[in-house]
Amino acid sequence: MDDDDAAGLPLTIHPFGRTDAGAPTMVLLHGLTEAGTTWPDLVERWGERYRMLAVDLRGHGSSPRFARAELARTPEVMLADVLGILDAQPEPVVLVGHSLGGNLALHAALARPDRVGALVLEDPASPWPEDADPDSAPDVVAENEAFLDSMLTPAQRAGHVERMLRESSWSRAEIEAWAACKPLVDRRYVREGLRLVAGPWEAAFQALAVPTLLVLPDPAPMAPRAEAVTNHLVRRAVVADAGHCVRRDQPEAYAAAVEEFLGALPAQRPAAQPR
Repeated sequence: MDDDDAAGLPLTIHPFGRTDAGAPTMVLLHGLTEAGTTWPDLVERWGERYRMLAVDLRGHGSSPRFARAELARTPEVMLADVLGILDAQPEPVVLVGHSLGGNLALHAALARPDRVGALVLEDPASPWPEDADPDSAPDVVAENEAFLDSMLTPAQRAGHVERMLRESSWSRAEIEAWAACKPLVDRRYVREGLRLVAGPWEAAFQALAVPTLLVLPDPAPMAPRAEAVTNHLVRRAVVADAGHCVRRDQPEAYAAAVEEFLGALPAQRPAAQPR
């Protein structure tokens, strides 16, 4: 089966946590070059409270690749995928996204506010400026290609795991899951389709109609300016000593911020419970 034939197949969704019909649902959208398998610490922490659906975004993990005709409109295709998942759920969900997944989660909540009970965005990826030169992207492409090339073999991945254990505060489970998914990325997507849902960034946050938590590192160059977002539904949690992967750099601070946010929501919305 070639990529065009596979493009119409459903995404891979990894179910974790509770399985009973009455459980509140949390949908997890990962970042660029990752997969639905890269949330092990959150699954362990919140699996007893939530039915957790961790998505392999199109072009990632074991989900379908992009058809050739879709490469010119990858953000629209990925957003449609996410909306389809939300529409299939019996109740509004807690929608959690990181980076690329945060960008998609933001726009999914704008499109389907009735399907999202709460939105958690971990350093969401901001789109290219509207006046940016499209030819400015190849450096990003080249960086991702070189990075993925360095993760192709088991020996290469093992080397990265050992390096990250030395250099980061990430748990071994997070590092191993992060490394394992890299060979599964659709390289044609990286070379030809690497785009984000566009549009005015800060206006998107102003338009949100669902309770939203932005979990940000300090500094957070991609974040909307605080003074430009006066929407009372949007809260910020700035986590010190964290980079772009806040939940891995400072897992306790990330989890505490999310649990406080979800726990303060009205009773009809799902609330997280600490371990």
